[in-house]
Amino acid sequence: MIKTGLKGSKTVYTFPGTEKEAKNRIKWRENVVAYTFLGPALLLLLLFLIIPAIMSVYYAFTDYYLLTPDTRKFVGLDNFINLFKDPIFLKSLANTLKFVVWVIPLQIGAALGLALLLNKQRKANTFFKVAYFSPVVMSLVVISVLWLYLLNPNEGIINNVLTYFGVSPQPFLTSPKQAMFTIVFVSAWQGAGFQMLIFLAGLQNIPGDVYEAAQLDGMNKWQRFIYITLPLLKPTSIFIFITTLIGAFKLLVQPMVMTQGGPVNSTMTVVYYIYQTGFTDRMVGYASSIALLFGTIIGLVTLAQRKLVKEEDD
Repeated sequence: MIKTGLKGSKTVYTFPGTEKEAKNRIKWRENVVAYTFLGPALLLLLLFLIIPAIMSVYYAFTDYYLLTPDTRKFVGLDNFINLFKDPIFLKSLANTLKFVVWVIPLQIGAALGLALLLNKQRKANTFFKVAYFSPVVMSLVVISVLWLYLLNPNEGIINNVLTYFGVSPQPFLTSPKQAMFTIVFVSAWQGAGFQMLIFLAGLQNIPGDVYEAAQLDGMNKWQRFIYITLPLLKPTSIFIFITTLIGAFKLLVQPMVMTQGGPVNSTMTVVYYIYQTGFTDRMVGYASSIALLFGTIIGLVTLAQRKLVKEEDD
């Protein structure tokens, strides 16, 4: 015990290490409370994500068949070699890339256009925000079934409208040439409302003084959009691009419900092929190898995209 001074009529003493130990106890209690709240989420993450991912990596190098798990054996790289000889896998990979290339500009362009329309003060803005966003909160299964009725070649409303204007009925989902583009349109329509709200928030964060100064300098609306709006929306656009890119690679529900991967595998995607191989054909080892390879491809694309964006920012 060390005498340190007087406080009023009393002598104040300090005990070596006491203050440090008290801080450590407080910090330890805070950590316990924090991990207590995080515990259920971490447990679910471990059970349904981390452990299955590790098991999937292991199964990718085996010939695991779901109905005969006891005969499972290690096959090395045979599954991956067979993948590049599998015409359905190669077709599904091409279809997925085709979907990504088409849906990203269409969906982001539609979202930006809707955000620009709603950025101006109008009486019905709230109604249109709800109307444009409502497909996002609806189930993809429900939306896919709805569009199945709308796109019916014989009795669908869309073909009836086309016939009224003198256009012959279109096969849409039953045509190998039109099916994927139809799914691209449906997917862009369903997801554009979410990106619209993010774009709208970005637009409302742009100071109005910047537009006023540009207008005084003689810029027209198109020039203000090109030289002010788009550059100031760059951080928002990058975030939307990344999330849309990752979501596009995971296409599953629309082809599963609307076309079952047909016609002639024209809408078969990699994720749907993983589902069919693993759960329908019960070839867990082969499905795991597809998932591992596809996950690696997505990871490389994401890293390349992040590097390009970082270099551009620098």
